[in-house]
This record gives sequence, C-alpha cells and structure tokens, in this order.
Amino acid sequence: KDGKVSDPKRRRELSFKDLLDDAMKLPVPDSVLLKEPNEFTLIGHEVKRLDGPEKVTGRAIFGMDVSLPNMLVACVSRCPVFEGKVKGFKANEALKIKGVVKVLQISNGVAVIANDFWTAKRGRDALSIDWDLGPHASMNSDQLLEGYKQAISKPGVDVTNQGDTAAAFKTAVKTLEADYIAPYQAHACMEPMNATADVQAKTCHVYAPTQAQTSTQNIAMKLTGLPREKVFVHTTFLGGGFGRRSEIDFITDALECSKAMKRPVKVIWTREDDMMHDYYRPFSYNHFKGGLDKDGNIVVWDHRIACSSILARRFPSAGVNTGRDRTSVEGAANLPYHIANLKVNYNMVNTGVPVGFWRSVGSSQNAYVTECFLDELAHLAGKDPLAVRLALAKDHPRHTGVLKLAADKANWHSKLPQGRARGIAVAESFGSYVAQVAEVSIDRGKVRVHKVVCAIDCGVVVNPNIIRAQMESGIVYGLTATLKSQITLKQGRVQETNFDSFPLLRFDECPEIEVYLVKSEENPGGVGEPGTPPIAPAVANAVMALTKKPVRSLPIRL
Repeated sequence: KDGKVSDPKRRRELSFKDLLDDAMKLPVPDSVLLKEPNEFTLIGHEVKRLDGPEKVTGRAIFGMDVSLPNMLVACVSRCPVFEGKVKGFKANEALKIKGVVKVLQISNGVAVIANDFWTAKRGRDALSIDWDLGPHASMNSDQLLEGYKQAISKPGVDVTNQGDTAAAFKTAVKTLEADYIAPYQAHACMEPMNATADVQAKTCHVYAPTQAQTSTQNIAMKLTGLPREKVFVHTTFLGGGFGRRSEIDFITDALECSKAMKRPVKVIWTREDDMMHDYYRPFSYNHFKGGLDKDGNIVVWDHRIACSSILARRFPSAGVNTGRDRTSVEGAANLPYHIANLKVNYNMVNTGVPVGFWRSVGSSQNAYVTECFLDELAHLAGKDPLAVRLALAKDHPRHTGVLKLAADKANWHSKLPQGRARGIAVAESFGSYVAQVAEVSIDRGKVRVHKVVCAIDCGVVVNPNIIRAQMESGIVYGLTATLKSQITLKQGRVQETNFDSFPLLRFDECPEIEVYLVKSEENPGGVGEPGTPPIAPAVANAVMALTKKPVRSLPIRL
C-alpha cells in the first residue's frame, strides 16, 4: 500500500525501491493474481491532478518558461510559401539593432539570434530575404478544391467493399447523393511552437514541450553526431499539443541555432509563424450516394473520399505506396452500421500543403461526413435518427450503449422550446466509443450551441475526473472547427494568420456540457481524442433539424 510492502505483525515496512535489487533476482512467475475491482483504491476513483497547484500558481514550467545560464533567443523567418527556399538574404539592418548577436541561415529559413525575444523579432523584421517560392507559389483554395473534385471521379482504392452496390442502386426505391467538405484546420495551440537546445561538444540537452521524445532525441543525434546516451530530452508542460508537437521542425530550429552558437538557444515562434507553418488537418472531399428500400431502410451506401495522406509524409514506409492511408479512412471504413451493400473508396491527393495529426486524426472529419449523411438518409426515410442508428448498429453494443445513454440523459424524445433542436452522433476512435447530443438554436444567422450531453465507453475507468475533463476539452476544441475556423490559401500563402482571422470558441459561446461514463470491464481506451469526432455532426444534424437543410461543409455558414 502507498508504494510500500508491510509486515504488520513485525511492524516492518520496506519501499519498492528497497526491494528492487532482490526482486530482480527472482524468476518471473507464470501467473500473477491481480486485485479484484472491488479492491481498487485508485482505479475508478476520483483522484486530484498532481499538476493542478503548479499550474494555477504559475510554478509550472512550460516550454516558453525555460531559462538557462548564458542563453540566447532566436526568431526564424520562414518562406511564406510551402517548400520555398532561401535564395539569399541581407542582414545589415538586423545586425545594427542592439542586442542582435548573429544572423544565420538554417534548414527552415533565416534565424536572428539575440539576447531576448523582442530584439530577435525586431531583427527578423529588419531582414531582407530573397525567396525562391518554389512550385506552390500560385496555389489557392479554389484551385485545390477543383483538384479534389477531379480526384473523386477517379477509381481510387476500395477500403471496404461488401455486397453489390451497383445492383442495389438499381433496385433502391429512393436514392440520395451529396458532397461533403471538411477544410484544412490548424492546431492553434495556445502556446506557440518553441524549444530550447544546449549543444555542447560532448552532450546535448533539449528542453521542449514535445509529444515526440524519441524523434527529438533522434534528430539531435543526427545533427550533433553524439551517441544516444549523450543526448537528453527534458519534456516541459505543453501549452496545447493536439498532435502538432509530434513534429520536430521547431526542435530542429533550436538545435541548429545552439550548435552554431555553442550556447543554449531558445527558439520562439510568433502566433503568425504558428498559424502559417503548421501541419494541418487534411482537407477532405467526400461524395456519398445512398439508397433506401420500400420500407425506408438503408440498403446501399457508397462513399468516395479524396484526402491528403498524413502517413505518406510522416511514415512513407507504412505501406501508403499502395494508395492506402488508414488515417484518411478511419471512421469511414469501419462504420458500425450493418448495411448490406457498402463501399468506401479512397483517393490519395497530396497537394504540397503539409498535413499532420490533428486531434482525433481521420475520425474528426469522417465522423462528421458519415454521421451527417446518415441523418440525411434518415430524414429522407422519415425516420428518427436515433432509431435508425440503434437499428443499424444493433450488433455493436458499445455504440448502442453510448447512444442510449446520451439520448436518455438528453431527453431525446422530449419537446424543446420553439427555435431549438437536437442532433445526435456517435463515433469510435482510439479504442473508445462516444455519443453526443447537441441542443442548438439559430440567432441572427449564427448557430448557438446551448447544451451538449456526452456519453463515453472507454472500457475500465481509471480516473473519472480526467475523462470528464478530456471530453469537455475535446468538445470545445471541436466546436471551434465546427462553427468558426478553417485554413485557406491564396497565392501559396495561408490567409488565416492570427486569431482575428482564425477565431476560437470563447467563454460566452461555450455550451453547458454533461458527461456520463459507461461502467465497463473492457480494456481501457483513449480519452484525449475521442471527444472531438461526434461534436461536429451532432451540431450539424441539429441545424438540419431546424432548417431542413443539410450542413455539407465546415465551418457552418448559414
């Protein structure tokens, strides 16, 4: 108990640490008797976060807070167009600024290194850089959209193919076709990217808010030539990660600057750097065609996806040379609904816009498009969307379990005040199952989300407090993408460069959120990401219930 082994009769106790050396000499047992759930003292119980006091008092060290003796600060100028390169630069004016120590070209652009951040930024603003804008200088959102539309008409790769969709459409009594768009999304972490490196002759220390410790160590070894045991990664608190900090571009900046200066250097990105040089959630273009029989049952479902591949960039050896990327089709290829004739086809479209892991990855856009199209078919059939889901997913008890719980707690069948409606959606991701009911209204052409009821089955519940907090966080994060923001391009440049053009959900716009946990003995699933996928379709389906018009692109614009 409490990390100690006790012998009450002899009034002795030893810590696990005291016993480690002797325990390592014992043979590994064939079987271990585990505690029964009723004996758990931590699992399933409300436990306070250990980092709470540090965060609310300001003692917690985030990446931006790192301070080392003799440290310099760098600000990097990057090409405004993806894959552009430095042709040449003049640093005369930057070097005239008091406190600017050095200007040097690094892999990602030109770094101005100074005694503090504001001096470094002023120096960067004074640079004169001649850019080779590369092959994407004329790229714009309208052009990209046309490319996706063309891609969707090509054969692609079948990732799911059951029954005979062609024959089923011939006998379907009613059919419906629809195109859905999920735009590029930035991560918009509250703390912009940053890292501090201290590269010395025999050691290297990296202090960073990173989700990729191994990749950080590997790039440090590559750039310094030091062995693994001489490279130390110190992970700070993250001011938001959401997948963005699994990248190492900001780590590379700090390593190259420190190596050149032979001193600790902290690289700090501005908000504009962060927005314009992100690895975005992929743009996704989807064409659906569905069919109903005479009783209004969904008998055929054809879904064509055109989407960029995250794995082709990050892990090209992951089999994507076959034209498949599991992250692009998750949430679409594994529908829980029993539809006799079902086909999901994927067309990989890589455009030069860097894409990466965004909270809940492919499930974020695929839950939106599939759950919304399902509602469209339910409305075409004149059936209740919840009833349709429960019937189609009857062989998937964890999906139906959260659907029933969320619907019950939201009083799905009760009457709402005039001008309000409910929408429902369910999604499986990261080993967890989440259903959400959103209650919305429309005020002067804008969607207002009043309440979200969320039910999650994440298997064995470890800390209920953390699960509820993560569901709330995932819902709020997803609402920004649902109602407010997207990334667009013009002449190769990202147009949304700060929170004036990429607005986030604000406190006064946040709905009331209720979270309910399914009691389960299944293996634990994730909770950091699964709260995000269902919120967009739940809200969009509520809007369709109000307006009688489907929401086929995000963010919602009425």
